[in-house]
Amino acid sequence: MLTGNEIRKSFLDFFAKQGHTVVKSSSLVPEKDPTLLFTNAGMVQFKNVFLGQQRLPYVRATSAQKCLRISGKHNDLEAVGRDTYHHTFFEMLGNWSFGDYYKAEAIAWAWDLLTREWQLPKDRLYATVYLNDDEAERLWLKISGLPAERVRRFGDKENFWEMGETGPCGPCSEIHLDRGPAACDMREVPGHQCRVNGDCARYIELWNLVFIQYNRKENRDLEELPSKHVDTGMGLERITAVLQNVLSNYDIDYMRALTRTTERIAGKKYGVDPQADISFRVIDDHARAVSFLIADGVMPSNEGRGYVLRRLLRRAARHGRLLGVQEPFLHEVAKTVSTVMGDAYPELRTEEERIREVIRTEEERFGETLERGLVLLEDATAKLKSEKKRFLSGEIAFRLYDTYGFPLDLTEDILSNEGIAVDEAEFEQLMEAQRSRGREAREVTTMESKIQLERPVYFIGYDQLRAESSVLAIYGSHGAQPEAVEDDEIDLLTAETPFYGESGGQVGDRGTITTARGDVIEVFDTQHPTPQLIAHRGKVKKGRVQVGDKVFLQVDPKYRQKTRLNHSATHILHSVLRQELGPHVRQAGSLVAPDRLRFDFNHTGAIAEEKLEAIETAVNQHVRENAEVSIRELKYDEAIREGALAFFGDKYGDRVRVVKIGDFSTELCGGTHVRSSGEIGLFKLHFEGGVAAGVRRVEAFTGEGALALIHSYEDRLREIGALVRGTPEDAADKVRRLLDHQKELEKEIEKLRGQFEQDQVRELLAKQRAVDGAKVLISQVDNLDAKQLREIADRLKEKLGSGIVVLASAGAGNVNLVATVTKDLTKRYHAGNIIKELAAMLGGGGGGRPEFAQAGGKHAGKISEALRRAEELVQATK
Repeated sequence: MLTGNEIRKSFLDFFAKQGHTVVKSSSLVPEKDPTLLFTNAGMVQFKNVFLGQQRLPYVRATSAQKCLRISGKHNDLEAVGRDTYHHTFFEMLGNWSFGDYYKAEAIAWAWDLLTREWQLPKDRLYATVYLNDDEAERLWLKISGLPAERVRRFGDKENFWEMGETGPCGPCSEIHLDRGPAACDMREVPGHQCRVNGDCARYIELWNLVFIQYNRKENRDLEELPSKHVDTGMGLERITAVLQNVLSNYDIDYMRALTRTTERIAGKKYGVDPQADISFRVIDDHARAVSFLIADGVMPSNEGRGYVLRRLLRRAARHGRLLGVQEPFLHEVAKTVSTVMGDAYPELRTEEERIREVIRTEEERFGETLERGLVLLEDATAKLKSEKKRFLSGEIAFRLYDTYGFPLDLTEDILSNEGIAVDEAEFEQLMEAQRSRGREAREVTTMESKIQLERPVYFIGYDQLRAESSVLAIYGSHGAQPEAVEDDEIDLLTAETPFYGESGGQVGDRGTITTARGDVIEVFDTQHPTPQLIAHRGKVKKGRVQVGDKVFLQVDPKYRQKTRLNHSATHILHSVLRQELGPHVRQAGSLVAPDRLRFDFNHTGAIAEEKLEAIETAVNQHVRENAEVSIRELKYDEAIREGALAFFGDKYGDRVRVVKIGDFSTELCGGTHVRSSGEIGLFKLHFEGGVAAGVRRVEAFTGEGALALIHSYEDRLREIGALVRGTPEDAADKVRRLLDHQKELEKEIEKLRGQFEQDQVRELLAKQRAVDGAKVLISQVDNLDAKQLREIADRLKEKLGSGIVVLASAGAGNVNLVATVTKDLTKRYHAGNIIKELAAMLGGGGGGRPEFAQAGGKHAGKISEALRRAEELVQATK
């Protein structure tokens, strides 16, 4: 019996022998299509070839493509686990012809692989063709020898493939297998009949052969393409189940390996309890999906791809709870994913440590709220059942989402077993209200919010820092005004401007605006109140300015130049981070200012010092290359084809500005940049740390700022050298020797303190007395902190064997109290109650358990009185 890995290899080897180039699977994150959430078919990486926008060095290709179907019309999430053949993550085996062979070869090779190589029984295979595809029907009858009744015609829904509303399309031909009456999962449904393209599991589609020969026009007409293509797809999991003679995709060899891992962790067996089996299958599926997503650079977040990953992780965690697993476990299943699939997908091995860490961290975070959320949901469900209601309010679903981190589909999944649905309309209303509050919170409440102008302000400052223009509008604290006078703070808008308005993380320019009369406005910031407007925020330093005035605008050249250095350095840093840490690195925020740059990005865990040094070295190497910085405006699709970084969810216009630095960085960016990387001069990292879950931050300096930072380090090193009577060169050695000496002294002090405490213990033990048969020791021991007092009390209790110890210590302006009672006496004496009363007398507070309690106080002068009260309390207790 072939293993899943052997079946994958045999498919690729078969088509390689037919002259196909074996192409590596593309990422689950479409590299050149940010409009698509995930790669959901093998043809995605060849989309531009079909559209006529790309040529490849080969005309035949084959691949095993990792796919994820969890959004849009391809969304199998709700079905996963509830049957034995749906997946979110799956592998698609495929072969392609780009204007080379067509129907005859595609059908012949498919039939040959299935029946000769894999020896599937011909008498159980069926072929389907499009309604009017006489050619495909004729080829099937000729090549396969199938009887006419096993070559069937279907319409658009089953046998016509389209890429989208417009574009390449064509008829398709499917190969189906009859798995026999025992495979039918709808035998109990009255009137059900098993048939090809039916709704049961007896007849299953194995392979879809798409013949791309038309272009769908906007008016829905079809026109013949100049070249005809072939695009085929076959699910590896399904064909493996067939070849391994099992009815469930989850019973194939590598899926069973995942199940065994979960069985070991949960202490339960798959196949015993149908409800538990659902959880096993969900965990198997989601473990693969999240492992591949993280390997391809996706990180958990609350939007886009990151939120899909988070939903999968949390669904799997919840199903772990249903199996009785309380601790994080999915990272262990992910290890098995790497073991069984790492040969075919090496990224699982190279990224294994990071994959497991991201999963474990997310499991721990969700585990903190999962139980509380489940309690809320269980209470709400019980109430609905008692009231015989079938809808959970959107308010509770929203609270589960907002407070406890439950994605809506997780809540719906939990409720489905109870026959309860969520009021999605109310949920969406509450979500929209939250989004509105967020938008309102982001609204600018200063002059920006009052600025309105019918025409745009044109930015002309990429190539010039000085310009002449006219004043279009002036805004003060109360809105639009015709003029401004000396000392007024205003927002001033001109017809065009060389001043860059803050956007894309880059701060706004500073400079001056002067009138023909000699009036002067100092510009201390430039903003974008709307995408089309640029407002100069400043103060009238001399004279006045009026709407309609002719003005001269001058950007501060030093301020702009320093900002340019940091912006170009940010692009280089981003490129290096992706190279050194992995393609999962994605900008999560930035600040580009003249004095520094700050860059936030997706990554889990602190970056080691050695790696930070490698990052800094690589950035400086690119700086020294003096690489050319080329800036072009291109159509968006053209920019993406040239490799510009773009991310799902980001909004771009039809035309975009592409900033390319050497051959190592290409990004869409509207900011200002240097002409060559050498202008940056020097790059120096200053800080690295975490700012949120899965988000790291680095801060750095360039040019003169980097040099100033290095000088400050040298000054501090000289100062340290002087303090230890050394030089900068030997300061570290001298400090190290001082620290070693300090450790030796601390050890000696601890040794002396131990001897002293032993003497103290002996002296204190001599003060014990008996009260109603119990040993009682109540005393004052000064100049001990809370920890030292607790340690002495523990030693005294140990020496007493059975008894009560109450100690007080005054020092450094406060009082420490401790009481301890041996277990055999806790029914008579309660340490917490004793300490509570004494602490109140000393102006403090505290308490504790029956056997131990600790407290602090303020009034050292009342210690004697408090200890006398302790004696009274002990004597009064019988």
